[in-house]
Amino acid sequence: MPTSLRSVTVYCSSSRDLPKPYYRAGEELGAAIARNGWTLVYGGNRIGLSLAATGRHAGISGWQLGRIERGTLVRPTFEQLCRAARAVGLKPAFDLYPGADPVHDRGQLALLARLEKVLAPPLRLHREVPIPIKGDLRAWDGRTSDGERVASIEGEARLGDMQEMSRRIARKQRDDPRARVVILVVNRTAHNRRVLAMHRESLREQFLLDGAAILRALRSGRVPPASGILLL
Repeated sequence: MPTSLRSVTVYCSSSRDLPKPYYRAGEELGAAIARNGWTLVYGGNRIGLSLAATGRHAGISGWQLGRIERGTLVRPTFEQLCRAARAVGLKPAFDLYPGADPVHDRGQLALLARLEKVLAPPLRLHREVPIPIKGDLRAWDGRTSDGERVASIEGEARLGDMQEMSRRIARKQRDDPRARVVILVVNRTAHNRRVLAMHRESLREQFLLDGAAILRALRSGRVPPASGILLL
């Protein structure tokens, strides 16, 4: 294995109905990733071998990791959360906030603030735009319009499971008739650039435009003609 290797991308089946040797292979890969200190970028679904490999890397079971990822594990320990975060290349951190109001991630707030600075009139960023379904708690991080076209904004401070992100955004578009154009705004970090370099073309059909074309439109006060990805 080359000594310069830093990251390993795992694409796996989304099915549980697989022979045991595949699970053993996933666990062995997870152990190798942990042993060598590599960054794991996994592209599987929420169930299946990607969780087996990641769970082994985290030192917990894939079943527990899946429940942490879905938010269904009752009273996870602080150690479990830290292990799960570190297994996928995230740095565990937490803040305390007064009250029960929802609080955005600090990195995402900074990202949306940078986006606002590139919007030329008549564009204006409206934050937290709900999906138009009664009782649906989902929302776009932002929305802007030039009077003719509307762009829905989704911000990502740190990229992770690209397949899940793509499907999440596609489900929002399906359920929101106004979300024909979506701008995926991504924090410009070395990690995010590496992840995008690996996945950009697989996302091309969903996000046609690159950053330069999007910036030209926004700085001219226009919504771009198609969806795209903007590193900012």
